[in-house]
Amino acid sequence: MLSINLDDVKKILQSMTHQLWIIGIALIVAIVLTILINKWTVKNKATRKLIHSETWIAAAIAAIVAVTMILFGPLSTTLNLMSGDGKLTTRTAQQASDLGQQIEKEAVVLLKNQSNSLPMTDTKNVNVFGWASTNPIYGGTGSGAMNENYKTTSLLGGLKDAGFKTNTSLSNFYTKYRADRPVVGMWGQEWTLPEPPANTYGSELTKAKSFSNRAIVVLSRSGGEGADLPNDMSQVKMNKKGTKLSSGKWGQATGSNYINNSADYNDYKAGESYLDLTQTEKNMLDMVNKNFDDVTVVYNGANAMNLGFVDEYSNIKSVLWCPPAGQTGFEALGQVLAGTVNPSAKTTDTFIKDFTKAPWYNNIGLHNYTNMNEFTITNMFGTQKPSFVNYVEGIYVGYKFFETAAAEGAINYDEAVQYPFGYGLSYTTFEQKMGDITYANGKVSFDVTVTNTGDVAGKTPIEVYYNPPYVNGGVEKSTVNLVKFAKTKELKSGESQSVKITFNAEDMASYDESGKGAYKLDAGEYQISINADSHHQLNSKTLSVNSTITYSGTNKRSIDKTAAKNEFTSAKGDITYLSRANHFANLAQATAKPASTVLPEQYKKTFTGEKNYKDDNYLKGQNYSTKMPTLGAKNNVKLYQLYGKKYDDKMWDKLLNELTIADMDNLIANAGYNNAEISSIGKVRQTDVDGPAALNNNFTKQGSIGFPASVAVSNTFNTELAKKYGELMGKMAQEMKVTGWYAPAMNTHRSPFAGRNFEYFSEDGYLAGQMAANQIAGAKEYGVYSFMKHFALNDQETNRNGQLLTWSNEQAIREIYLKPFQASVQQGGAQAVMSSYNYIGNEWSGAYAPLQKNVLRGEWGFRGFVETDYFGGNYMIGNRAMLGGTDAMLATFPTTNHITHTDDAQIVNAMRESTHNILYTAVNSWVYKDGAPKVKTPAWQYIYYAVVAVLAVLLLLAEVVAIRRFVKRRKAEKTTAESTQVVDTHIENAVTTK
Repeated sequence: MLSINLDDVKKILQSMTHQLWIIGIALIVAIVLTILINKWTVKNKATRKLIHSETWIAAAIAAIVAVTMILFGPLSTTLNLMSGDGKLTTRTAQQASDLGQQIEKEAVVLLKNQSNSLPMTDTKNVNVFGWASTNPIYGGTGSGAMNENYKTTSLLGGLKDAGFKTNTSLSNFYTKYRADRPVVGMWGQEWTLPEPPANTYGSELTKAKSFSNRAIVVLSRSGGEGADLPNDMSQVKMNKKGTKLSSGKWGQATGSNYINNSADYNDYKAGESYLDLTQTEKNMLDMVNKNFDDVTVVYNGANAMNLGFVDEYSNIKSVLWCPPAGQTGFEALGQVLAGTVNPSAKTTDTFIKDFTKAPWYNNIGLHNYTNMNEFTITNMFGTQKPSFVNYVEGIYVGYKFFETAAAEGAINYDEAVQYPFGYGLSYTTFEQKMGDITYANGKVSFDVTVTNTGDVAGKTPIEVYYNPPYVNGGVEKSTVNLVKFAKTKELKSGESQSVKITFNAEDMASYDESGKGAYKLDAGEYQISINADSHHQLNSKTLSVNSTITYSGTNKRSIDKTAAKNEFTSAKGDITYLSRANHFANLAQATAKPASTVLPEQYKKTFTGEKNYKDDNYLKGQNYSTKMPTLGAKNNVKLYQLYGKKYDDKMWDKLLNELTIADMDNLIANAGYNNAEISSIGKVRQTDVDGPAALNNNFTKQGSIGFPASVAVSNTFNTELAKKYGELMGKMAQEMKVTGWYAPAMNTHRSPFAGRNFEYFSEDGYLAGQMAANQIAGAKEYGVYSFMKHFALNDQETNRNGQLLTWSNEQAIREIYLKPFQASVQQGGAQAVMSSYNYIGNEWSGAYAPLQKNVLRGEWGFRGFVETDYFGGNYMIGNRAMLGGTDAMLATFPTTNHITHTDDAQIVNAMRESTHNILYTAVNSWVYKDGAPKVKTPAWQYIYYAVVAVLAVLLLLAEVVAIRRFVKRRKAEKTTAESTQVVDTHIENAVTTK
C-alpha cells in the first residue's frame, strides 16, 4: 500500500499544467488590460470601469472553467476515491472481532513447556517484563496497518481479561521510558528496540519480587512494507542514547537508524542481526533469570527470531510464539497462559540458531550492478540503480534445505535448527495412527486416527509429508515435502477422530527442466508419513510407483488447463544453484556471496528500462490483429447483462464494440484503488482497497477490524478459519461499498529478514496456497474479487521497485514461488492479480509475458485481470505492462500509466483485451448481482455544483452591478458634461457681451 505522498503531489500538479496555464494567463491578461486601459486607452471613466469589471469577470469565468477541467480531469479519480461512505454494522464488527480472537487462539505456538510451566494455574499475579509488553506488535506497517477507528486490545489488556493481575508499577516504568513504538516505514526506519538497561530498574525489581514469583518476558520484532530487517546491524547507523533523529517524510526518521539504550555500550555488535537479542535484552534476561525460578518468554513478531538463547537460561521453562494479533487477538494470549485455551498452533517457518549458515544468507539484500548506471532511475524512493538477488538455493528453501542437508550429512541438524517447521506443543498429548494406503485412479488415500491421550481437551493438526525417490545428480528433490494437512475438532480426553486424507499422486511430481521441461512422477518408492513436524515422523508407509509418469502434451496434470513446459529459462541467469548431488558437494560454492556484480552482456543487451522501451519489442510474437476494432458502436448492451456469463460469450463483442479509446484508456490507466466508470455501458465506479489484515480505504480513512497477520492464520493449520477470514472480509467489503480487496499476499518466507513476512503466510508454498485459496474463495462468495499478490518472486523489500533483477531456475520458480498463486487460481477461483515491482530475470514481472500470459492465463486457465503494484512511473509504462500481460495500472494520477500510440491497431486491440479482462472481473462482483446498479454521484460533485451555483449567482450579480454602475456613471458623466456645456456657454456669452 502507498498513499498519496509529496512525489505524487508534484506529478498531480504536472498533470494540471494546461489548466494552471489558463488560470495564469487569464490573470495576467486581466492585470495587463487593467493597466493599459488606465494609462493609454479609455478616457471615459464609466467605460473604463465597465471594461475593468468585464475583464475580471471574464478572468473569473476562465478560472472556474479551468478548475472544472481539473476537477473532472486530473483530480477526478482522487476526488472520487475520497467520496466513499460505507462503514461496518455493529454486528459485523463484533463478528470480525470474535473471529480475530478465534484465529489467534489457534495461532499462538507453544514452543517449550518444561516441568509443565504452563498454563499458569498456581497464581494470578504476574510480572510482565520487557518494554514490548506495553507496546506490542499488532500487524505490520504499510498495507498491513491497523485501522484507528476501532478499539484495540493490548497485550496487557488480554492478560487482564483472562483473570491475571499484572504489575502496573513495572508497566508504568516501561511507558515512562518510552511511550511510542519506533516507526519502521517505507520512507525511513528506526530499528530501535526500546528497553531500559538492567541497572536502571532499582526498586522496580524489589517490587516485582514481592508482587509475584512468576515472570513473563515479552520480546518483539517489527516488520513493514518497503524495508527488510537488517541482517547485520553494523550497517545501521547506531546513535547514542538520547539522540533525536532527524525527521523525514511524515515525521519518520530518515535513513536506517538505531538508538542505543545505554551510553555505556552498543546494543549490537558487528555481524549481529535485528533478529538476535540486543545487549540490553540479554542483560534484562540475566536479571530476570537470577531473580525468578519460573520464566516464560513470549516472542511477539512475524519474523522467525533467533530463539537459541532460551536453552541458555535454566529458568526459562516455557516459550510462546505470539504472532501479530490484530486488533482483538491478544485476548487469546491471556487465555493460552491461563489454560482456558489449549494451544494447537504449529510453526510456519523453521526457527534456526545461526542465520549465517542458511543457504540464502549471502544472497539477500542490496547488490547493485556496477555496469548498469545508465539505467539509474529516480522516483519517490530516491535514486536507485539496477540491482539483483540470486535465489541460489533453488528448491531448498526453509525446511526443505535443513531436512535434506541433514539427511545427506551436509549439516548437523541439532546445531542448526531450534524449532522445525510444523512444530508446536500442547497442554495435552495425542496419538496419531496411520491406516493402509490405497493408490487408485491417480489418488493416494488413507485414514489417520487421532486420539487425545492426555488429560485436557484439545485439537491438533495432522501433517502429511512425502519423501520421493532420488537419483544422485538427477532432478533436485527434497527429502521432506508437505503434501497435505488437516486439523481435528476439539477432542476430549480419551476421544478419537478418524480423518480421511486424500491427495493426487501428481502432487508428488517434480519439475524436470531437461528438454522442453515437464512435471514427472518418477518410478520408485515414495515414503508417505504423518509427522509431529518436518523433522519427527510419527508413522510412515511406502507407496510404489511402477513406471515414470511424464505430464506433457495431452497428458497434463489434472489441475492444469495445458501441460507445463519451460517458460522461465531466461530467468536462470549464469548462477550456480545449490544441488543435492554428491551430498551437497557444491554447498559452499553455491551459497557464497555473489562472485560478480556485472550483468553479463547477453542479459544487458535485452534489458529494458525507462529510456530504451519500445512498443515494437513487446509486439514481437504477439497475435494482436492489425485491423482496427469497432469503436463507439450503438449496440445498447449494458454491462450488467454480462453478469454470470462466460468469458467468451458472444455478447462481450457487442459490449466491447461500444467502447471508445478514451473509455478503455480510462479503465486501464486509472485503476488505482478503484475500477473506473464507463457511463455508456452502465459501468459504475467501483472501489478497491488495501490490505491483507484489514480493509483500509486510504482516502476516506474508513476501514474494518484488523485481523491477526497472515502468518498467524497460517500457524493455525486450519483452512476453515482461513475460509471464514475471507468470508468476513467479503461481508465487511460489501458494507464498506468495496468490491476489490488488495490481498491476500502470498510471497514466500525465503528468509526471516523479509520486511513483509507478516503479511505472507509461510516458507512452504503448499501451506501458503491452501490458506490463500480459502481466503479468496471465502471473499468470492460475497462477490468480492481478491487481488492475489505480489505476482511473483517479490520475496524481499530491498530495492523492490528500483529494478531488482531476481534470478531463479525453472524448477524453483514452479515448485516453490508459484505454488501458492496456482492454488489461489485453481482452487480459490482468483479473479484478480497484483503483479510485482521486481524483475524476473532481466524483464519487469508486470510485463513478463511468460508469467502473465503463458502460465497464468494459458497453463492455469486464469480469467480476470492483472493490475500493477502502486504505479511509480519510470520502468512502469502503461504500454509495456499491457503488452506484457498486465491489464490495469494502480495509478491515482497521470504519469506513464496512460496508453499511447492508439493509432496503431495492435495497441488498440491489446487495449480491448485488457478491457475485457477488467470488465469480466468487475461485472461478476456483488454490485451487478441484482441487475443494473444505481449510479451514485460522488459527494464532491454535489459540493462542486453548489459552489458553482453560488459563484454563478455572484458573477451574475457582479455583472448586474457593473452594468448598473456603468449606466449610473454614464448618466452622471452626461449630466456633468451638459452642465459644463451650459456654464461654458454662459461664459462665452459674457465674454462676447463685454
